[in-house]
Amino acid sequence: MIERPHYLEKLVQREKNGLVKVITGIRRCGKSYLLFKIYKDHLLGKGVKEDHIISVILDDVKNKELRDVDRLYAYIKEKIVDRDQYYVFLDEIQFVDGFSDLVNGLNYIENVDLYVTGSNSKFLSSDILTEFRGRGDEIRVYPLSFAEYASAYDGTPYQAWKDYYTYGGMPFILSCATDELKEDYLASLIDNVYIKDIVDRNNVRYKRELENILDILSSGIGSFTNPVKLSHTFKSAGQSAITDKTIKRYLDFLTDSFLVEKVDRYDIKGKKYIEALSKYYFVDVGLRNARLNYRQQEENHIMENIIFNELRIRGYRVSVGVVEVRERNKEGKTTLKKLEVDFIATKGNQKYYVQSAFEMPSQDKKDQELRPLLKINDSFKKIIVVKDDIKIKRDENGITTMGIYDFLLKGNSLEL
Repeated sequence: MIERPHYLEKLVQREKNGLVKVITGIRRCGKSYLLFKIYKDHLLGKGVKEDHIISVILDDVKNKELRDVDRLYAYIKEKIVDRDQYYVFLDEIQFVDGFSDLVNGLNYIENVDLYVTGSNSKFLSSDILTEFRGRGDEIRVYPLSFAEYASAYDGTPYQAWKDYYTYGGMPFILSCATDELKEDYLASLIDNVYIKDIVDRNNVRYKRELENILDILSSGIGSFTNPVKLSHTFKSAGQSAITDKTIKRYLDFLTDSFLVEKVDRYDIKGKKYIEALSKYYFVDVGLRNARLNYRQQEENHIMENIIFNELRIRGYRVSVGVVEVRERNKEGKTTLKKLEVDFIATKGNQKYYVQSAFEMPSQDKKDQELRPLLKINDSFKKIIVVKDDIKIKRDENGITTMGIYDFLLKGNSLEL
């Protein structure tokens, strides 16, 4: 059993708050286990009666009849037989047509505390809280963090790292005894769950183009792109004349399904977002690697993706930072350069600048990583994360350097 106290605490904090707890995330990342095992055990442990926890798994074929909104509502109402507190768990609610009316109706019942999960773009769009008329409280669940993975891994954190950056953190991976089983499982998820779900639910006309877009994103994690750039890539390769508008729709399908996350650029000095180009990171690096048949195992790019995921797991909003600087070239002419900060992580009044450096074998490489951070004129903490297992240190400019293991395994690493 993998304990996930970070998410359990989120559920406990929201218990009986009058809102619909909407548990979101990519399919197979552990949402159902969190709700039906971990949280249910918590409720039972504090004295809630089992018959006061009403659970319905809607993607189970035996519950097919309950996908009808009226039947499901009647089924739940029949089980509420007194005025004591009831907890209602509805798994994969998007299988119910008209689910928003059902959810809002149940939420009006005074002694019902309602929890729903969902994992595709039909249900989980950017206006999810509007769908529930302002009564939704979203809890985003990710695949296992490295700390969670290492806690259940039969070996040292150093051995776990190689497995994690290769096969990712989908919980079932820890049950696979061989590399072949892990590879087969991830390939099946990509083809038979995620792509199939996106195609079926969005009536995707050009499946091959959708898969090609996914391949391009897989090959270019950490690279800037946009629909127009991708359209030119297709045309130059003679593959398709797919328009940039269609590509944008397909990118939205991939992000709405939680397979990838879009990260926009932010002008640090100008304090504004730059819309031209964005980056896309995979919610699980194992899925990315499986899509490429493990051909591009550049540990530096994969580490960057893992750092991004860790920041998101910790609840930070993340942007790519851009610092504009004016410099004189050899001819004495002033030029404008854009320096990049890998991640700006913000939460409330907290802000951190994080560079993923992998390694800094020379002073030139170290200066390259330090340069954009030194050009930022504010007092927020600046951090460089390297692959080496080094002691955390802070230089005379207040910039902290730490190893990837400290960053990932210590939950307060950003404050160290």
